[in-house]
Amino acid sequence: MSKLTTRIAAWANRHMPKHEDLAHNRWIGPFARRPELWRFTRRSVPRGVAVGLFVGIFALIPGLQIIGAALMCVPGRGNIPLAVLMTFLSNPATTPFIMIGAIRIGNTLGYHADLGTFYALYARGAGLQDWLGWLLSDAAPSLLVGLFAISAVVAASGYLIASVSWNWWVRHKRRNAIAERGAQG
Repeated sequence: MSKLTTRIAAWANRHMPKHEDLAHNRWIGPFARRPELWRFTRRSVPRGVAVGLFVGIFALIPGLQIIGAALMCVPGRGNIPLAVLMTFLSNPATTPFIMIGAIRIGNTLGYHADLGTFYALYARGAGLQDWLGWLLSDAAPSLLVGLFAISAVVAASGYLIASVSWNWWVRHKRRNAIAERGAQG
């Protein structure tokens, strides 16, 4: 392990909440008592990645993303920490690009949203009331259909990438363990 990786792991170990802390929390306690939601397994990792990417792109509201990803992991038995981490793909830097792409996809699929108005609102730093007014016009169906399409494709891709990566990592560890046993014996 590199020195940077060791430092990051040590920092995370000091600052991340422990399982016991979460189990005593009023809101998180019921989920903390279900260990399959916190383990890193070949099934829970891809599920957590997919759920986090789907909710992170579709919801686009920071607090709602984290809560939604955690709640969706429960019936799907996905890894909650990974799902929450994946929601951060959509952030203030990526959200405008996600919205523009979603509107373009929605427009391609037959809905109508005026991208000129979107650009004008973004350029002048419009307030929440202006954005809601635009969204509640004919832009909402185009945006929602586009967000659903993007989030579904990204979630499926994330699932496949996480699954292939997990299998590669396990094979790599096994090969190294066999090579070490062969060198020792």
